[in-house]
Amino acid sequence: MTLNVSRRSLLALGAGLGASTLLGGTAQARAPKLGTQTPYWHRFMLGEAEVTVVSDGPLPLGDPSGTFTGVPKEEVKKMLSDNFLSPDNVVLEQNSPIVNTGDKLILFDTGMGTSKAFGPTTGRQQKSMKEAGIKPEDIDAVVLSHAHIDHIGGIVGADDKPLFPNAQYYIAQSDLEFWTDEGKMGSPLKDFIVHARKNLLPVRDRIVFFKDGQEFLPGVTAIAAPGHTVGHTIFMVSSGGKSFAFLGDLSHHAVLLLERPRMEFSYDTDPKQAAASRVKLLEMLAANKTAVMSYHFAWPGYGHVAKAGEGFHYYPEPMQMNL
Repeated sequence: MTLNVSRRSLLALGAGLGASTLLGGTAQARAPKLGTQTPYWHRFMLGEAEVTVVSDGPLPLGDPSGTFTGVPKEEVKKMLSDNFLSPDNVVLEQNSPIVNTGDKLILFDTGMGTSKAFGPTTGRQQKSMKEAGIKPEDIDAVVLSHAHIDHIGGIVGADDKPLFPNAQYYIAQSDLEFWTDEGKMGSPLKDFIVHARKNLLPVRDRIVFFKDGQEFLPGVTAIAAPGHTVGHTIFMVSSGGKSFAFLGDLSHHAVLLLERPRMEFSYDTDPKQAAASRVKLLEMLAANKTAVMSYHFAWPGYGHVAKAGEGFHYYPEPMQMNL
């Protein structure tokens, strides 16, 4: 029996050698490395609406010490390392949903634009939209959760001209007034003020204000979430009996600010008010089992939050695939 197996093996080896010789020499065992990634967009259905999530690129905050406060820094670093994340460099995503209702094409937040305040990896939104087959001139509405650099920075391009020429813009009036106030130019907020004025003032005549609880676009309802900024707002997006909440900056991190939702974040205008809004609204979303789309959670930022002890846990939704 051993002899028969050996003979068969030799015959098979001989056949393989013959084939490689016929093909012109030694067979290549390894494929070349491609060095490319998939395009930075993801598409799924929400009831009758089509949602395309586009990325503005990763936003690195660096060392969490001094940014996430109210908890000992050693505990913050342990929370990160326990979740297989770098304890020395917190990296956020920038996930913008574009909702096609059939009648309107609605973009939520616009990324960093030309600003490189957080490094070279941001400012990708226009490229992501192109990869997804969406033209900026087709956007009917740009909905802004608040007026921080990384959410309004992509309204105008390098030439200071609006990138969405046919859109109306929606933001809370209190946020527009706070972040475009020229009187704050001499304060520590100067960089934020400069950036907000650069992007919001060129489209000021096309800005529409919404109110808390108002359905200001079909299927889009504003929910006040103050604290991160004075007019910070999240949005309930609904179609065909399905819905998700676009969280804006209600929580910047799926571990730190969910497990410890009363932890403070240094970029909050009023950290304690921001924490109160976070707890209140996350409790509502968890109780109602409402899906969430988070601007800063790991790509593409879509899933659910559930109560977990004194905090919450984020469960990413598997990406939908159309086969």
